[in-house]
Amino acid sequence: MTLAALSSPLSALTRDRRTQGFLCALAGAVAFSGKAIVAKLMYRHGADAISVVGLRMAMALPMFLLMAWWAGRSSGAGGRLPLSRRQLWQVIGLGFTGYYLASTLDFLGLQYISASLERAILYLNPSLVLLLSVCFLGARLRWVQVLALMISYAGVLVVFLHDWDVAHMVSDASQGLDARSAVAMGSVLVFLSALSYAIYLMGSGQLVQQLGSMRLVGLASCAACLMCLAQWWVAHALSEGRLGGLDHLPWQVWGLSALNATACTVLPVWLVMRGVQLLGASVAAQVGMVGPLSTIWLASWFLDEPVTARLMMGTGTVLLGILVLSRMNRPPAPQVKTVIESGGAKD
Repeated sequence: MTLAALSSPLSALTRDRRTQGFLCALAGAVAFSGKAIVAKLMYRHGADAISVVGLRMAMALPMFLLMAWWAGRSSGAGGRLPLSRRQLWQVIGLGFTGYYLASTLDFLGLQYISASLERAILYLNPSLVLLLSVCFLGARLRWVQVLALMISYAGVLVVFLHDWDVAHMVSDASQGLDARSAVAMGSVLVFLSALSYAIYLMGSGQLVQQLGSMRLVGLASCAACLMCLAQWWVAHALSEGRLGGLDHLPWQVWGLSALNATACTVLPVWLVMRGVQLLGASVAAQVGMVGPLSTIWLASWFLDEPVTARLMMGTGTVLLGILVLSRMNRPPAPQVKTVIESGGAKD
């Protein structure tokens, strides 16, 4: 058999793998971006942030348990070992910062700002990891990185000013705040969510190597689910039922929550990880940049949020800055994790 005859099937197999990886990364990015749309639809049906987070995590918990079990079963000998006490506390800490706190702050902020601004802020994750590395690990900024940071934050400022000007249209749950103050409040909350997840990225590198990314995500998410359920119970009890109540919620909230837990939380984690496996982290990250653009389209379609040239320009500017950062040398573990939930599960 000739070399050409052998190379043809191999080339076709490579093309098929890259096509599958591209489709997985693309579908995962779009699914992740739907989280904000679903949450804001639930708010319109009378749910509050505590019940949205609680329902999402309660429904996702069995799937994350299955993910952690399957990843431990399928990984190498090291991945099947029981957690040490140190690893257990590390998983709990990462679950707190990366999924519990980040998710709670994100859903609180979504009450006040548009889905497009929320996604633009969350896409600052790579820049926050870089800045944390400079502050705490002694990393040095190169002038290209400084330029990329300036571009990214300028883009977020443009999107923020867009929300500021149409605050009465995007901030529909201001809870006693005027519309513009609500936009400012929501932006701060989502930025703190992105910062919390960036801290998770900084601390997850060593544990990813020990447990594997799928097992770590499953275990940390399970810990976060239990924290969210505890938060739900405490908030409901202390507020005498004013927060986290379910009795008044229509059936649509339950359906949307099931969609949030499956199609916007667990499924995209697997899709993006599969995309990373087939394409590599760098290419998958670039495919994932369709996320903010899909958020704009989905928000316009389902939420009637305004789409303007300024919004598109600001979002494009954010993506340009993050694209420049993604082409720079960065620590491998944060890079992979940023691909998995650039915002999100944040999500």
